[in-house]
Amino acid sequence: MIKVFRNVLVLSVLLLFNCRNEEVNKNSKPNILFILVDDLGYHDLGITGSSFYETPNIDRLAKQSTQFTNGYAASRVCSPSRASIMTGKFTARHGITDWIGAKTGKEWRTRNRHDKLLPADYVLALPKEDVTIAEAMQQNGYKTFFAGKWHLGGEGSYPEDHGFDINIGGVEEGSPRGGFFSPWNNPKLPNEKKGENLTMRLAEETADFISKHKDSTFFAFLSFYAVHAPIQTTESKWRKYRNKADSKGITDTGYKMERVLPIRQVQDNPIYAGLVETMDDAVGVVLKALEANELVDNTIVVFTSDNGGVASGDHYATSNLPLRGGKGYQWEGGIKEPFFIKVPWLNIVGTKTDYPVIGTDLYPTLLDLADLQLKKEQHVDGISLKPLLEGNDLNIKRPLYWHYPHYGNQGGEPSSVIQKNGWKLIHYWEDGHQELYKIPSTEHDSLNVISKHSEIATNLSANLMLWLDNVDAKFPTEDTEYSKEEAEKRRLNTINNKWPSLENNRLKVLSEDFQPNENWWKSKVTID
Repeated sequence: MIKVFRNVLVLSVLLLFNCRNEEVNKNSKPNILFILVDDLGYHDLGITGSSFYETPNIDRLAKQSTQFTNGYAASRVCSPSRASIMTGKFTARHGITDWIGAKTGKEWRTRNRHDKLLPADYVLALPKEDVTIAEAMQQNGYKTFFAGKWHLGGEGSYPEDHGFDINIGGVEEGSPRGGFFSPWNNPKLPNEKKGENLTMRLAEETADFISKHKDSTFFAFLSFYAVHAPIQTTESKWRKYRNKADSKGITDTGYKMERVLPIRQVQDNPIYAGLVETMDDAVGVVLKALEANELVDNTIVVFTSDNGGVASGDHYATSNLPLRGGKGYQWEGGIKEPFFIKVPWLNIVGTKTDYPVIGTDLYPTLLDLADLQLKKEQHVDGISLKPLLEGNDLNIKRPLYWHYPHYGNQGGEPSSVIQKNGWKLIHYWEDGHQELYKIPSTEHDSLNVISKHSEIATNLSANLMLWLDNVDAKFPTEDTEYSKEEAEKRRLNTINNKWPSLENNRLKVLSEDFQPNENWWKSKVTID
């Protein structure tokens, strides 16, 4: 009888302890881990369809998350998209419409592009009057941390000037100074050992922050420089993927001509594959830190990218097929992204939704999930996705807008876009022509259906122009020095010289004896 009483007493104490624990977890604010990858294409993950790149850690995270299969970046290039995440505003509204550092106006002529228009001016730093998502978290008692790529302004507009208590590696540049292996040249990230990998270092710094602040409430923003150029990897990872490409069969050609530049058609770049794998390894480091510190059950994890994969321009690193285009382009390949949100206590894992969402939605969503007051006057272009994360419908039919009054380094054209009710209209500023696509099917096949649906196009165009006027959008202007003859020379040079050069370089990188330099971008360390 005494033994039975003792067992009942122990069981009662355990139940009481668990109930109190659940009550504490229920009432405490969740931690937030935001992982932003640079230039990662929608199909650059195993979970989203790549059979070449290997991303087991991210794939596992996605299976534990709600996967938004129509998730979009707010811009086709980095700085505007990142500003939209920070502010909850579309690019034309906050004013950062191109990557910070891009030339505008008459300065554009120094690029010798011979384009018809001069790109519009844009805001050069994250506006101080905006309350960033980090500042909102900070105001609610969160310890805020930033690691990696910033590219939203220089001195006076660094992460620590916009709500982050700690800044590791966030400066004005968009690509890593000195590359992906130490020694690098980043005033916000001291070198510690030669040959150290930048991506792994940022992950380890984030993991260390998590461990040190496991007893507080934190907002950690891990913003990888990867997989942005320069694309670099170790010899072992290059060889692994070179052999994998060889086993799959190396085609003689890997590009076709888009409107302005050649565009990659196949995922077989072993250097880029190694860069992607290292980024995935780094994600694994941070997720393990959550596990080791018993924070998994009370930590929201967001994973996404700032724009599409680089298929043209820069290092022509990946293919986004069947999506058209890539980073810098106005089509789906430039803006459609992996978009995962893990909310452990909702117990809805591995679900998918095709509701169209965008980077501006993350600000109000995270506030809502943390039971914090929304800042509707700030995140005016975002909505909370909490109902979708809870498994409910979201009966809001809203337009999404993109505005890029610039020429992309990757072949994109000055244009503005509206997407609504499964239709996407693109307005081109060079000559005013428009394209209409039914998402997702017709754009994959480059099938412009505007002639068959002129009434839909007219309505979307009217909505787009009204919105651009309401947000005081800036536009490109005619270049009075434009030369059709010089433009044609450039086009022919691209076809006759650039394209063959790309094909040759692709095969060189896939050759058995490829070696970029003696120390593989400083990843090989020689002891003197």
